[in-house]
Amino acid sequence: MTVLQRLHLDKPFFYGVLVLAALSLLILYSASAGEARVAVGQGLRFVAGFAVMLLVAQIPPHQLARWSLHVYLIGLVLLMLVLVVGASGKGAQRWIDLGLFSFQPSEIMKLAIPMALAGYLSRRTLPPQLPVVAVAGALILIPTLLIARQPDLGTAVLVMMAGLCTLFLAGMRWRVIITMLAAIAALIPMVWPYLHDYQKQRILTLFSPEADPLGAGYHIIQSMIAVGSGGLYGKGWLNSSQTHLEYLPESSTDFVFAVFAEEFGLIGILLMFAAYLFVVMRGFAIAFHAQDSYTRLLAGGLTLTFFLYFFVNIGMVTGILPVVGVPLPIISYGGSSLVTLMAAFGILMSIQTHRKILQA
Repeated sequence: MTVLQRLHLDKPFFYGVLVLAALSLLILYSASAGEARVAVGQGLRFVAGFAVMLLVAQIPPHQLARWSLHVYLIGLVLLMLVLVVGASGKGAQRWIDLGLFSFQPSEIMKLAIPMALAGYLSRRTLPPQLPVVAVAGALILIPTLLIARQPDLGTAVLVMMAGLCTLFLAGMRWRVIITMLAAIAALIPMVWPYLHDYQKQRILTLFSPEADPLGAGYHIIQSMIAVGSGGLYGKGWLNSSQTHLEYLPESSTDFVFAVFAEEFGLIGILLMFAAYLFVVMRGFAIAFHAQDSYTRLLAGGLTLTFFLYFFVNIGMVTGILPVVGVPLPIISYGGSSLVTLMAAFGILMSIQTHRKILQA
């Protein structure tokens, strides 16, 4: 038995995450104009993230199943607490300040919703019948509305999608899916008046960023310039003109992909996509070989959610989706989302390694 197996770490998945972590440090150093402080800070976050992943990987899946509802309820209580005593910043009330650090309870729901739904659905007949889908929909909708109230529409949509992904993998019938999509489409005109002005502006900017090139459309225009100027081979590491001349905002967080694309070009983009695809396919392989409905739904839901975060960020940076403040998973600078992702990866590794132990 290897060291990784003793630590309940899946070797292919672990190495895939290490590659993405290395890419993160490489590009963040360039995005910060060679400022080592940013790369070192993110490196320390990776140390904390890998520690969380290692800790979660030790928890057997049956124990995770027992905790699923408790984690969900704790997340709900924290979301309600945010609305009362949460710390504010940039016009939003999303954080709980604990003095030494602050955190976003909405990050907990990215794990809690797939866990709770997997636990609920695995105890029912699959594919789920309409009453079961209705209860699952309520489990998704309540935290989604609480997060949207902060306001954090981008995270609210992603949390909702995490739940819908788990429902989809449970075998929800296509007529139910089509009905739900039609209902969401019908609600859009009703929801529009309640959106904040900046949220409306982001959606409108998607269709015509050139209408306000120095205002609402500035981010996406500069991002597309950076992506397009990379060409086939890119300008080379540390040579992103859009970043170093300070044309590209949020270059180390939401728009870090634009920096990577400008410096490494199409070839680099394809290699990055290959690394992400490897992690996603390994996650689905773990789900496919899982031993029961709970672990299969949880592993599949977490993996599909990870792919959606990647897809939404790339779509946002390249102008095919609205700018919703979603970071590029693992690679963008940040702590809360990184730790959440690493916890999710720990769950996947627990499902895989404990399955092998049970089969031995």
